[in-house]
Parts: sequence; structure tokens; C-alpha cells
Amino acid sequence: METSGGIQASLGGRYAIALFELARDSKSIDTVEASLASVRDALAQSDDFRALTTSPLVARGAAVKAILGVADSIGIDATTKNFLGVLAENRRLGQLPAIIRAFRTLAARHRGEATAEVTSAHPLTDEQVGELKQQLRARMGREVSVDLSVDPELLGGLVVRIGSQMIDSSIRTRLNTLAHAMKG
Repeated sequence: METSGGIQASLGGRYAIALFELARDSKSIDTVEASLASVRDALAQSDDFRALTTSPLVARGAAVKAILGVADSIGIDATTKNFLGVLAENRRLGQLPAIIRAFRTLAARHRGEATAEVTSAHPLTDEQVGELKQQLRARMGREVSVDLSVDPELLGGLVVRIGSQMIDSSIRTRLNTLAHAMKG
């Protein structure tokens, strides 16, 4: 399998590659990707879940039990559930955001897509996401899957990352650039 050195170089990337190869061999890439999206949403929405994954004070056994309980409650597949158990056992739950990002990149590459990480000040409508995908497809010359997140501190506009390329049209950046130019 072709993986980039960038993904292999990080600890989260190595875990993501292991999970991806498991998912590929069991023909469940889409299922695992959907489960990881549910985990990502749970991390974004639940302070308790986020604390479970990042606190060094949670005992290993308690972390394993809690993460398997969360996995059942959000209805994720067996492969991803077992993987979360291994992460908890190895005290690597803090790597989850990086693992999820790397897995999405691997899955998109497997499908021949590029992945764009898009951060907006407000949630985008389905129509806006469709338009954005169309513009990115025209720019990249291939299908682009988008990984959406919201950061109110941007004030407005978007920050789009595709691989090492970044397009920053956020109002915060424009204001910072203007303030910098006015000082000089």
C-alpha cells in the first residue's frame, strides 16, 4: 500500500495505517470511516468524553471500560470498537484526533480522492458544501472529500487545507494582515 512518509512518521499515523489495513482487508473502510466520524463528533460534543481521552489521571482499566461503553452507546462497528480498546490499553486515546484525520486521508486516497480540511466560522449548508466541493474539484482536477469543522474565532470566511496547500480567506487573517500593514 502506498502511504506517505508524513502519515507514517507520526504515532497517530502509524495507528491509522494499522486500522486502515484492517478495514481494507475486511472490506469495511466505509464502515470504519463512518464510525470514526461518530467518534470525532462525540469528541467535539462531549467534554466528558474528551476528558476521558486526554486525562492522564484516568486509570488504564477504567479508560478501556469507559471507551468500550461509549463505543456501544454511539453504535460503532466491532473493528473500530476493538481498535479503541487497544488505544485505551496502550494509553493512546489522546492520539484520536490525529488518527481520525490520517485515516480519512488514507481512505480518500484509496478512493482516488483528495481530502480538504475546511474550517468555517459558522456551519456550512449542504448547498455551500456542494458548491465548495465543485470549486475544489475544478481546482484539483479530481474528486475532493471535505472534512468540515467550525471555529467561531475566524469571524467569517474559510480556511481550506489540502495536503500541504492552505487557502486562508478568513476575516481574522485579513484583519491581522491589515493591522500589520497599518503598523508598518
